[in-house]
Amino acid sequence: MSKPIRFAAIGLDHRHIYHLVGELAASGAECVGYCPQTSDARVLEGFRERFPGLEAIERDRLFADPTIDIIVCAAIPCDRAAIAIRAMHAGKDVMVDKPGATTLADIEAIEKAARETGRIFSICFSERFVVRACEAATRLVAEGAIGRVIQTVGLGPHRLNRPIRPSWFFEREAYGGILVDIASHQIDQFLFFTGTDKAEIVASATANRGTPDVPEFEDYGEILLRNEQASGFIRVDWFTPDGLATWGDGRLFLLGTEGYIELRKYIDVAGREGADHLFVSNREGTRYIDASGEKLTYFDNFLNDVRNRSSTAMPPRHAFTVTRLAIAAQMRAG
Repeated sequence: MSKPIRFAAIGLDHRHIYHLVGELAASGAECVGYCPQTSDARVLEGFRERFPGLEAIERDRLFADPTIDIIVCAAIPCDRAAIAIRAMHAGKDVMVDKPGATTLADIEAIEKAARETGRIFSICFSERFVVRACEAATRLVAEGAIGRVIQTVGLGPHRLNRPIRPSWFFEREAYGGILVDIASHQIDQFLFFTGTDKAEIVASATANRGTPDVPEFEDYGEILLRNEQASGFIRVDWFTPDGLATWGDGRLFLLGTEGYIELRKYIDVAGREGADHLFVSNREGTRYIDASGEKLTYFDNFLNDVRNRSSTAMPPRHAFTVTRLAIAAQMRAG
């Protein structure tokens, strides 16, 4: 039996670090430890509660350790590029939380480092990779259940939880803008489900509707994008009401030439309990699928890619394309 792949966590600034570490460990990788440096003590506290057996290790030691194969990172978004580049030059593959970068200069530098070192740079788009309904939709689309996907609508509402957010969360330079920060999820889904690696931003807009005292923060954003095969609409916002039973009513609609699929990822409002609800309508009729039992595949595939130097978890240029499109949409919105 081959020895387990070893990884470490650097950048404990966003709670997404929990599923990066937890899912890799569940897929059989061994977490060596983590750097405790953080901008949000609540994230660090939550990390230690979830992973009490892990050792806190200074980050220079983690970068220098030749037995560590992977660095996972959910640092402040503007800091992720530097961490990823240093990790790749230290001979390690990288998995980062979205967004992978906040500027074009940073994503160019990341791509250059990946090309020079031969290391893997992957972005965990959790609204696809940690959503079991997306796994079911992937299978249905591959089976031809709705024909060829010609349009997507991605809705990404979030709850603001303002009192617990760190200061950088409201600073444009730090988080990159709402289209970079959140809409990268929906851009990823558009490219993936339409089976393409190209798109253009037709229109985009952002706004601050509910937090005028923090003018750098954007709480609403939208994008219209298309390519030769399909078009897509994206809406993201920070207006999930406190009364909703989850952090956001995230939905994805896939329109195909022979039917359509709707994903209610996190809640079926006033309907079925739990998450991962999928509805499909095609020539055979309409049916509901409880996708909560679907197996997540991204983390297994990523570890196989590390072992085999392949690209089954994510096509080689996908992370860079999504990030560039998100930044282009943000720049176009102003």
